[in-house]
Amino acid sequence: MASQGIEIEKKYDVGDDATVPALEELPGVARVGTPRSAVLEAVYFDTDQHTLASHRITLRRRTGGTDAGWHLKLPPEATAETEPQRRREVHAPLGQPGVVPDSLLARVQAYLRGDEVRPVVRLETRRTTHALYGEDGVHLADLADDQVDATRLHHGEAAEHRQSWREWELELVHGGPDLFAPAEEVLTAAGARPAGHASKLARALGRDPGGAAAPEEWEGPAALLAGKKAPAAAVVTVYVAEQLRRLLAEDAAVRLEEPEGIHNMRSAIRRLRSALVAYRKLYRAMPVTRLRDELDWLAVLLGDPRDSQVVLERLRGQLDELPPGDATDAVKEQVERKAGGAFNAGYRRAQEALKSERYFRLLDNLEDFRDHPPVRAEAVAPGRKIAGKAVDKSARRLRRSQKAARNARRGADHEDALHQVRKDAKRLRHVAESAALVTGKRAGKVVKAAHKQQKILGDFRDALIARNLLHDIEAGSSVPESAAQALAELGKRQAELMDAAEAKYRKARKKSRALLRRGVI
Repeated sequence: MASQGIEIEKKYDVGDDATVPALEELPGVARVGTPRSAVLEAVYFDTDQHTLASHRITLRRRTGGTDAGWHLKLPPEATAETEPQRRREVHAPLGQPGVVPDSLLARVQAYLRGDEVRPVVRLETRRTTHALYGEDGVHLADLADDQVDATRLHHGEAAEHRQSWREWELELVHGGPDLFAPAEEVLTAAGARPAGHASKLARALGRDPGGAAAPEEWEGPAALLAGKKAPAAAVVTVYVAEQLRRLLAEDAAVRLEEPEGIHNMRSAIRRLRSALVAYRKLYRAMPVTRLRDELDWLAVLLGDPRDSQVVLERLRGQLDELPPGDATDAVKEQVERKAGGAFNAGYRRAQEALKSERYFRLLDNLEDFRDHPPVRAEAVAPGRKIAGKAVDKSARRLRRSQKAARNARRGADHEDALHQVRKDAKRLRHVAESAALVTGKRAGKVVKAAHKQQKILGDFRDALIARNLLHDIEAGSSVPESAAQALAELGKRQAELMDAAEAKYRKARKKSRALLRRGVI
């Protein structure tokens, strides 16, 4: 079984003649434990193209030391350049030397996209660990003094490319990040300097024998957004890059059937689509149309099990509030069979889609859009101005759908109209999120107002889906007559929830009316 943790550390390059300084002089450090020595051997796995390394992911099997086993380090969380690196690390038992645990492979399939992994680097590390303790005996951090020998592997065999170096690694245990600044001052005075590589693997790969640089991941928003002067395409690129990062992260949650995986992945997809729609005139039509169509395909696949999941959780809770008995049990059985069956079938379809060439091609195309946007000349227009116009246009669209909902006939037409309001509020929210990168506080207020309407009408939609499911159960022939009362109680509950949600929506709509009529710039 895999276990997880957050790794917070800083690395330093250091010469062979450097001496570990007096760490007990650091603020908050009461004593330093007796140095512990160990020899660690790690074999790193990646594709021949070093796909995982290009995304700053490391997958290794390590023996020796106190944490022997398989280690997967996921991409670092976005932090300021001067802040310590935070990475989620997942562990699994040693198992067989060449067999990567499925629980770890599932977390990197969105990056591998069908490619196989094999050993690419072997590291032997002679580590001396200095444990730092506080006044109350709390284990604050460890300073690892590492002598590293690295060997590049080709098809599992040692290649000629070998390296040796020494580095220090300060990793928090129970201490806070305020330890890093004084520690860096002490370590640099002893001859250390901030590491030139993000990981031992990155240094080991370095340059291949032919001289080609190891692949690097996309550098992030800092180089693209220059405050409110950023060009329009840069605003979109930064927003798309963040949603793509989220989509890749949530891919593993869906594969591993984590509770919120489908919802979070679908949200990233919806944000991507909203941005492509809102800013489509900045780009050539064909690439954007293809991406939108494929994102729609994936969103629909995820939407089916998500709707079933929500209605199942909702009705389970409401059924628990009914008096126990055969009638309630009969309804529970039908709800589990109908909604649970739909959820299981939909989830299987979604998981199969995540294994398909079509899905992997979509990820490739999203990365290509991020790295090489198919821009038109208008893309260099001021991002603040273009983003503001996109928000205003989305707000007008929402006002039109609100008016249509007010005028729609009661019943299915009105329910469909409110669903359109919800979708338009969601799109406005997403577009305003992108605009907030350059337009300031007003876009943030629009985000909150649109989100409120979206959430309220989401409750309305969930109750509507539950009501329709109950109608289907009631119309079936397999429900005993004794269950009619329980079905009636549940149906009445959905109607009450729908009425309450609609009343809240009307208040939220009125409250946001003035805000949504003003521009964001």
